[in-house]
Formats: sequence, C-alpha cells, structure tokens
Amino acid sequence: MSSRRKFLQNTMLLGAGLSMPSILTAADFGTFTRKIKPSDQLNYGVIGCNGMGWSNMNAHLKIPNVNCVALADVDQSVLDRRTEDVFKLRGMRPKQYKDYRKMLEDPDIDIVIIGTPDHWHCLNMVDAVSAGKHVYVEKPIANTIEECQIMVKAQERYGKIVQVGQWQRSGSQYDQAIEYVKSGKLGQIRLVKCWAYQGWMKPVPVQPDGAAPAGVDYDMWLGPATKRPFNSNRFHFNFRWFWDYAGGLMTDWGVHEIDIALYAMGVSAPKSIMASGGKFAYPDDASETPDTLQTVYEYDGFNMLWEHATGIDGGNYGTTEGIAFIGNNATLVVNRGGWKVIPETENVEGERKPKVEEVPHTRPSGSALDAHAVNFVESVMANDPSKLKCAIQTGSVAAINAQMGNIAYKTGKKIYWDAAKNQFSDADANDLMKAHYHNGWQVPKV
Repeated sequence: MSSRRKFLQNTMLLGAGLSMPSILTAADFGTFTRKIKPSDQLNYGVIGCNGMGWSNMNAHLKIPNVNCVALADVDQSVLDRRTEDVFKLRGMRPKQYKDYRKMLEDPDIDIVIIGTPDHWHCLNMVDAVSAGKHVYVEKPIANTIEECQIMVKAQERYGKIVQVGQWQRSGSQYDQAIEYVKSGKLGQIRLVKCWAYQGWMKPVPVQPDGAAPAGVDYDMWLGPATKRPFNSNRFHFNFRWFWDYAGGLMTDWGVHEIDIALYAMGVSAPKSIMASGGKFAYPDDASETPDTLQTVYEYDGFNMLWEHATGIDGGNYGTTEGIAFIGNNATLVVNRGGWKVIPETENVEGERKPKVEEVPHTRPSGSALDAHAVNFVESVMANDPSKLKCAIQTGSVAAINAQMGNIAYKTGKKIYWDAAKNQFSDADANDLMKAHYHNGWQVPKV
C-alpha cells in the first residue's frame, strides 16, 4: 500500500477519531473501516460511471469512511463492470439504476458524483442538490453559460456542498506556482499562455448510424440534446467532439488550464474575446469541434491566449500542456509535470545577468485527484463550503470563460462582454449563451 494511500486514510480516520493500523491489507480494509461509526460514514451514488465518474469514485473509495452504495448509468454493461469494481474494493455490490432520478429518491445517499457528458451536468446537479445531496461534478460544469449560472444559483438556494472536478486546484505544483505569481517576482505580466497539444488524438473515422448496443437506454443518454439516430462516434468518450454534448478541447482541457491562469491573475471575466481555428488536422473526420484553435482573451492589463491542436505533441516550452505567465522579469511555466521559472536577463556592467533567480523544474508531490477527493470529504464532514478547493462558483468561472472562447469561434467575430448586463454586445453571441433543451426535457428553473 502506497504511502500516499496511508496518508489519505490516516487523514480521514483521524477526523473520525480513529487510528490506522501499521499494516492494512486489501482483505481486511473493509473489516477495519466498519469500526467507523455510521454517523461518520458517507454514502455515495454515481451518475455516469464509465470514465471520470468512476475515476472520481475510485479516488473517494481510498477514503475509509466513504461507501459506494448506488450506480446510475444508461449502459448496462458499464453498470455491471463498475458494480464488480466496487465489489473488488469493498466486498459489497451497489444498487444499480438506469434512471438517475430513481437513485436520488434514496434517502440513505449523502453524496452524488456526476460523470455524465457535459450536456447532462446541469440537470443532474440541480436534481441532486434539490434532493438534498452534496455533489462532486465533473468539469466543465455545463455546456452553456446559462446552465453554468443556473448551477451556481441552485447551490446557493439549496446550500449543499458542491465540488467541481478541476483537480489541478489540489496539485502541489499549482499552489507553489500561484504563490510565486502573486508574489510579484515575475514583474508586470502582460501575457498568459494556456495550451493543450494532444498528439495521441487521431481522426475519428466516419461511421454509419445504427442501432444502440444492447442494454443501452439511448433516449436517456440523449436527454435534452437534439434527437439523432445512434452513432458510435457520439457515444462514450468521443461525445467530447460534438457540439450537442460538449465543447471540444476548448472546454475539455481548457477549463483546467484557464482555471489556474485566472485564479493566479485574480480575474474572472474578459473584456473581449476573439478566436480562429478549424478542422485543419483532420478536415474529413467525423468530429465537429475544431482540432486547431487559438483564442485571445483581453483582461485589464494583460491578454490570455488559449491554443490547442490534435495530433501534435510539440507544445509551448517543450510541453504538451500547461500555463505560462510571461512577465517583464521572468516566465513561469507550470503543468501537470511540475513548474519552473525562466528568468529574463539584463545588462549589468557589460555582463548579462538574470533579473530573478532561476527556479529549476520542480515536480509535484502526491496525487492531486486523491487530494481533491479528500478536500471534498473534509468540507462535507465540516459542512463548510469555504474549505473547498473548487466550489461551483469557482468552477463556473473557468467554464464560462471556455464557453466564451467557443462562442467567439462560432460567431467568427471579436465579441465584447458586459459584465454588468451579463451579456455580450452581439446578438448572435447572446443566443449562444442559452440552453436549448429537447425531447420533453426542460431547462431547470431555480
């Protein structure tokens, strides 16, 4: 058992007034954790169990007072696979649901993890908090600006603890980098670059429409999205590259990087946005969202550049993803691999000298996803949303900025944001802020 796992377990056991044995095997894990009194245990349900929904649940199950008691998914094969995964970890099988609303009726469930496609997040989260559940919701929090704002209102109305899965907020390297940026040592920061170059992404081959796989409730999967025949390209992981369900790399990777950039710079909304790109790498594949994009955001005193490209790994500063804060004295680069500071130089008595001390590449410690899970559980146990690393209000900032980038791309215009009026100066852009639900589903009213 890793030292990180022991640390996480000890953290929560100490909070429950218990102590950890020096050796704890997987076989006796359940036996030992049954010593935790019922009032200190947290019962979880998961909505959308295939990808990040399960990754998040798996991270939470490293915490001894967490139980997974229910799973909801439209795909029976996913339900069966994840049921056995829980059994292997905890020796019990959770209840299964095809309709998440039935799961929310269970009064014994304290917390819900939402790992559905983006177009479902708003309905899932509003229904969960209105049913009295705390929520851990995947990023980006929603597929439109209107939905993002509805979700914030829902948390404020129902008062539940809501963490967003932007787990970079819990990474040690990001804490250190943000502290350095805020110290002023970089000097005036005029440009922040954020990027995701994803060489592993290959073309999505065109496939004919067909029947949904056996055991899949496809109508439920579509939910409020436009009614379309089933196509395997739009299902499971690849939903990210279709506008009906998500926003491509701009929202998938963008919210992670933009979140850190805006937090470090102390801003929330841009003055203007413009974007240019398209399907340049794979013009004839099945995906809709751009595989190449540059987006320029204007804030007071600096610009932020987002860029992404598929099929290429040669990103800025030799990294496939990251954030660079470019100041007069130095540039700080941070990503999931660590952070560093690259000084500018100046002429001092005929000799080039660095303006600040170089910070060599510093790797992170521990698992940020695991730490994010612990942070959420501690916040729930304390019933204190102020402890959250990424509350729904925080997550909405990055999601809304990313959505603004896609709106600028879709309109092909430089668009201007009026924060006081909560709208753009452009009618087409304002229409793209709105959620349009189909198939009898209604946009939640809070």
